[in-house]
Amino acid sequence: MSLAADPSTPPVTLDEAAERANDAAGWVEQNWSTWLNVGLRILLIVAIAVVLRIFVRRALTRLIERMNRSAQAVEGTALGGLLVNAERRRQRSEAIGSVLRSVASFTILGTAGLMVLGALDINLAPLLASAGVAGVALGFGARNLVTDFLSGVFMIIEDQYGVGDTVDAGVASGEVIEVGLRVTKLRGDNGEIWYVRNGEVKRIGNLSQGWATASVDVNVRPTEDLATVRKTIEHAAAGMSKAEPWNERLWGPVEVLGLTEVLLDRMTVSVSVKTMPGQALGVERELRWRIKQAFDEAGIRIVGGQPPQTGEEQPVADPTAGMAAPSAYASNTSPQSVAASPLTK
Repeated sequence: MSLAADPSTPPVTLDEAAERANDAAGWVEQNWSTWLNVGLRILLIVAIAVVLRIFVRRALTRLIERMNRSAQAVEGTALGGLLVNAERRRQRSEAIGSVLRSVASFTILGTAGLMVLGALDINLAPLLASAGVAGVALGFGARNLVTDFLSGVFMIIEDQYGVGDTVDAGVASGEVIEVGLRVTKLRGDNGEIWYVRNGEVKRIGNLSQGWATASVDVNVRPTEDLATVRKTIEHAAAGMSKAEPWNERLWGPVEVLGLTEVLLDRMTVSVSVKTMPGQALGVERELRWRIKQAFDEAGIRIVGGQPPQTGEEQPVADPTAGMAAPSAYASNTSPQSVAASPLTK
């Protein structure tokens, strides 16, 4: 390959080269002020956007920290456990702060980008029109995603549930282990993890907010003295309300509601108490335990079993049962027959 110049091209003279250099220098000199002006405008726009973004994000962070401190102060009061949960407030405030910081950053940086394009004399009308059409198409194609996102934002703002709550979301139920803007994670009773899209949740039953009710039905013989039964239950409930950790889980006095059923073989006494959310089952078990112990000490007998269904025959006691279990046989026979039995002599 030859590096020799094309003989058909006339050589550039020194005067022509000097003239071209002068033209280039003149063009640069004419446009230098414009370039400097545009560059300074762009630099100023970027600097203001960065400073404003940092200022807004720090202000939101301080606001979230102040909310957390106020929640901790309320939690330290006597009614703090009833009015607010500091951990729930912290998680909710952090989620809201994250959304606000993202929105602020997008707004500030997006506006700064449009101003930079305007400073470069770029026509923004076709760009904005194209962006609008693309946004409509994207919103129509990803409408489920937009629905999930908006539902997640409103769930967090309205504090419908939080991490640690036990909820019934209709499509799944369990303990909330993570709340996202698109998906909520629930851990079921058997350890499975449910991923529930926020847009699919039509109703929420939060079992961890407010208070729960523990209800216990006690079946005793119809010959028992009702005043003694009530006094015994109240004594057992008073001891439970003073013991740890039940004194924190009980949010009210144990109430003996009275008789809910009176039959020939038994009568049912209902007991109810308000408890901490999510602790009703444990309170019911402990209350049954203490009532049974108190009844044993007072000589009150608890009877069980459901009444026979209509049309079913009454179970007939086996006359030979007393041979294997005299106490069982004695409980199903009259005193005269027991006295006549050779096993009781």
